[in-house]
Formats: sequence, C-alpha cells, structure tokens
Amino acid sequence: MAGTSSMIVAGLTAAALATVGYLGHRAAETVPPDLRRQASGSPAPAPKAPRSSERPAAALPPRSGLGQRVVYSLRRDRVWLVDKGDKVRRTFGVSPSTVDPAPGTYRVTSRSGKVTGSDGVPVEHVVRFASVDGTAIGFSAAVDGSAPVLDPQERTGGIRETRADGTAMWRFATIGRTVVVVP
Repeated sequence: MAGTSSMIVAGLTAAALATVGYLGHRAAETVPPDLRRQASGSPAPAPKAPRSSERPAAALPPRSGLGQRVVYSLRRDRVWLVDKGDKVRRTFGVSPSTVDPAPGTYRVTSRSGKVTGSDGVPVEHVVRFASVDGTAIGFSAAVDGSAPVLDPQERTGGIRETRADGTAMWRFATIGRTVVVVP
C-alpha cells in the first residue's frame, strides 16, 4: 500500500513539475521586449531577423519557404499560416510533442475530424504531415481545451493548439498543403 501511494505522489509531482515548467517556458516566450532585462555581465544578444514592431513574436522566420504554407518553428513552439505573398494569415503558440520532425518541407498527408490522441485525450481537427520512426506527427486541439502533460518516456507526435487555432488550421491545411518545419 505504501509503495502504491508513493508512486501516485511521485506521478502527481512529476505532472505538476512538467506543467509548471511548460507554463514558465510559455511565459518567458511571451514577455514583451521592453520588459526584458539583460543580466549584468552578460554578452549582448546576437542580432536576430527583423520582427514586426506590432507583434514581435509574430515575425515569420526567414528562409521558411514560399507560397501558401504552414510554418512550424521547433525552437519557438509557434505556427504561422501563410498566404501567397508571405502574408501571415494567423500565428499562434503551440504545445510541442515529445517527438519532433526534422527541419524540412512536408505536405499534409491525412486529416481526422475527431480521434483519441496518443496520450488518451480526445482531440479534434487533426492535421498530420510527417512520421518519425512510426510516430505520426501532426497538429491537433484537445476537445476539452487542455494542454498536454508530456511524459518524455512516451513517444507522442501531437502538436497541440487551442480549439480556435485548431479550427483555423483545419480550414487552411488541407491535404497536400505545404508544411515547413524550421529549427
């Protein structure tokens, strides 16, 4: 009995730590530039690609393809839905999966309206575009609106988005649509 209780407490603690870590990461990614402070003694940050002055996080990554496409940044955990002429239709943050696709150009290969995700959570608007060692990689939205609690030991390929972002992705990323994955 004591062993079972210890395992439950350890599992809940791990889930809580993963959630706090994820939320801390998301908070750090969305700090406005004028609120960021550089630690004393730190080197100046390297210059980055120009960003929009209105929405700094929304700047489309350089060398992310041409034409209508979905752009997914692994480093920024962000997606852009891009129309012709590099006009960003929508951009949003996502919760990454435990298995990342390699940077490169893919095509949407399949879609599902509603299924159960590999983590057991009902998801909708699933848009698949890659496979890594048998793990399907794609975008989806949890029906209950929750963010995943990732177990690094489990191989999951679901890149989670909000339901509203999932609806936008579903309308935009039809079969054959280009998906560009950047570092």
